[in-house]
Amino acid sequence: MFEPFEYQFFVRGILAATLVGGLCGMIGVYIVLKRMSYIGHGLSHAVLGGAVVSFVLSINFLIGATVWGFFCAQLIALTAKKRKIAADAAIGVITTASFAMGIVLISRYKSFTRDFEAALFGNILGVSVVDLMAIVVTTLLTIAVLFVAYKYFLFATFDGEVAQFYGVPTGWVETLFSLVLAATIVVSMQVLGVLLIAGATVIPPVSARMLSDRFRTVLLLSTGLGAACGFVGIYLSFFIDVSSGAAVVLVEAGVFALVMAYSNFRPRRVPNQLENVHRADVGRLSPGEPD
Repeated sequence: MFEPFEYQFFVRGILAATLVGGLCGMIGVYIVLKRMSYIGHGLSHAVLGGAVVSFVLSINFLIGATVWGFFCAQLIALTAKKRKIAADAAIGVITTASFAMGIVLISRYKSFTRDFEAALFGNILGVSVVDLMAIVVTTLLTIAVLFVAYKYFLFATFDGEVAQFYGVPTGWVETLFSLVLAATIVVSMQVLGVLLIAGATVIPPVSARMLSDRFRTVLLLSTGLGAACGFVGIYLSFFIDVSSGAAVVLVEAGVFALVMAYSNFRPRRVPNQLENVHRADVGRLSPGEPD
């Protein structure tokens, strides 16, 4: 049972997967409740383009890919404000174009040193100390941001128009969330791969939502489920010799199936609307109050 922990690369990989799983589960709650599940899938593809551009321009991968992902997220938000363009259409156009640009650059510059297959599907062998430190820093900063601006994010997630009426700076909230999301996707690439990040940001929050109607409980459950599935997925991938990212997402899918079965068999009750939970907290956020 403990043989894998004798290898340093595995210890780094399982720590990274646990942190990334929890981080994606935490961010995913806001993504799912905003009904923008597709943005995680799209931005992960867009970030690949930023990673290749960073390599070509000799820019630090973490900085370049994060800035690129943030730029794409902002461009999606601006495009989606056009009444004739739906949000999912804007995501499809911009992220696909960014992904295509990455493919073009890879085919043009044959010396792209990062393993393309690892970028797509994840590879725990490639998790370095620097990658692990970046994941830790991103996780701590994300927790700090969501904790400090908890009410702002809560209000803007459920009803942006009303939040703006009450003086919540929704523009800044959306910008900050885009930056956090881009950073999360960048640090998750090495563990999960760009093709599987969407699953890690959607499955845990959906599973948690079926277990509770309280927002804080859903947030904690989703984070815990993501972290646990990351740990178990990497542990299993060592023994069955499969892609680390795929193993994590399959474990999350298995948990989702179990939760769905449990939800179908447990006694039914009248569900509370998650949007109404913590209404008292949101109500205390009157115009002009920073709290």
